Amino acid sequence: MDRVRAIADVVLYEGHQLWPSRRSAQGRGRRWTIGGVYPRPYAEAAGDPWTVCAEFLMEGSPDADVEVTLRFLHAVHRQAMDGGVPVDEVSTGDGTYETRQEAREREITGGRVPVARLLRSPVRVPVAVAAGTDEEELGGGARFMRLWHRVDGTVELSAAEAGDGVVRLRVEVVNTGRGEDRDEAVHAGMMCAHVVARARGGAFVSPGDPPERLADAAAECASDGLWPVLAGAPGRYDTVLAAPVVLYDWPQVAPEGTPFDGTEAGRLLVLSVLSLSEEERREMSAADPRAAEFLERCAAAEALTGRDAR
Repeated sequence: MDRVRAIADVVLYEGHQLWPSRRSAQGRGRRWTIGGVYPRPYAEAAGDPWTVCAEFLMEGSPDADVEVTLRFLHAVHRQAMDGGVPVDEVSTGDGTYETRQEAREREITGGRVPVARLLRSPVRVPVAVAAGTDEEELGGGARFMRLWHRVDGTVELSAAEAGDGVVRLRVEVVNTGRGEDRDEAVHAGMMCAHVVARARGGAFVSPGDPPERLADAAAECASDGLWPVLAGAPGRYDTVLAAPVVLYDWPQVAPEGTPFDGTEAGRLLVLSVLSLSEEERREMSAADPRAAEFLERCAAAEALTGRDAR
């Protein structure tokens, strides 16, 4: 698996995958996420961001170019249907299915842009995800109807000279959509938004540990809501991941798989899941396939250590 995508997927599903993990939890049906970029009318009233940005340095030849990709989760309403009637949940021979909020991965790539062009003027890539619906048959007259709203915005890439052979790149993500209350804003939002930048003919500079000769230039880089680090294979300088969480250069997924990270927070996360009752675990498994997979890994870890956290 691509190293950068593996780490980016951890960022993408942070929070959304598990919290709340079941409908009976407090905040029923409302998924929690990090890094949301919301329509401006709602964001200004609620104190949430409608724009985020990251700046980082790049060294290279005059012929170097950059490709930037925006990734985010797009909220989807999953409505359980019994025949033609919307219901809270529906049962078939295969199990019980709930009305629930889901999400779909969205990815916007603007193509490669020469750095020389960026030094002359910014390049703006539109974000335009159309509203839509689909259906999934579950059998016995039961089905899911899924609905998602339009998401609009821009990704702007610009550059400025930062020294001999060094440029300061800036990526800004803006939500230009409509939405005034929370429900509208979430469905028109870019949830868990993060950016991946790839260089060709140039090398990125570590934002957290730049060489001494570039320390002052690195200190002048300003980021808001996105925190860039070197990503990919350790020792390579051609990729930056700008995420809504603070990471270290060349982050890696733990051998146990996501979202294990070997830290105290990760262990507390596993223990909190293992403390659920059997009914709560069943509800968690029915709500979300990714949550069910994580529950299975937690149970395997519990069996391996011989502990019962409940």
